[in-house]
Amino acid sequence: MITIPNLISRIPGGIAQGIIWGIMALGIYITFRVLKESDLTVDGSFATGGATAVMLITSGVNPWIALLVAFVTGIFIGMITGLIHTKLKIPAILSGILVQFGLYSINLHIMGMVANVSCNPTKNKVLISMRNIPMAITVGVGFSIALIAIMYWYFGTEQGCAIRATGNNSHMALAQGINVNNMKVIGFALGNGLVAMAGGLMAQYQGFSDINMGRGAIVIGLAAIIIGEVLSEVIFPKGCSFYMRLFFVIVGGIVYYLIMIIVLWLRVDSNDLKLATAIIVMLALSIPNLRKGNN
Repeated sequence: MITIPNLISRIPGGIAQGIIWGIMALGIYITFRVLKESDLTVDGSFATGGATAVMLITSGVNPWIALLVAFVTGIFIGMITGLIHTKLKIPAILSGILVQFGLYSINLHIMGMVANVSCNPTKNKVLISMRNIPMAITVGVGFSIALIAIMYWYFGTEQGCAIRATGNNSHMALAQGINVNNMKVIGFALGNGLVAMAGGLMAQYQGFSDINMGRGAIVIGLAAIIIGEVLSEVIFPKGCSFYMRLFFVIVGGIVYYLIMIIVLWLRVDSNDLKLATAIIVMLALSIPNLRKGNN
């Protein structure tokens, strides 16, 4: 039955999941906005992070360590994509597709050749769980603040500025003595590291890892980025700092998932969610262009 109380009861869970998707979108932001490259590896690295974290946790490993290993695994995956792109001269988008395609088999091997592995929070210690939404939101918010602070600091360092310069103008960066290929590899590595870590958080939250849990992650991440950018432009029409742009990526993830909750609350067939996501991303992408046209 479609009722307002029913919708309100779903909001806290939507916020918790939205924060996790926002953390994933921070990883995509590094490649999509900082490096200005399209990296489709994330659909695979998100699932790899979830599979790695769950298998370690169910083996008795501390969930923080499991999350760290998921992050390192994602870094390794991103490095492979970056090296394929820079050393083999294969376009970034195709490099990501190739790695993502291969990760399907690797993820199956990580999970013991089964498509789904349970991580019951009753039997295993996890950082967040959908059984305790307030705690999940608290941990997610704390995690997001820490990540944004670290990213803000890192991209202000010499190496971080070199990565940003590579994305802004690779030819000028090269003329300044920056090894643009190395910067791209580092950017891909960091981006996929954050995506894999978000996958580890999502697997803990939902209580299982699934071979298909990363499907569509790139679209959701882009939706979070675009929605966040639109909101930041509305609130700060004269522009905002890099720190606030990162913050609005998290906000975009939350808003995206709240929109999905409204769509489900309206009894839209779950099979049409992909269509709804595509429409949301299309509208979000068109708003800035429409606003410029009106001006």
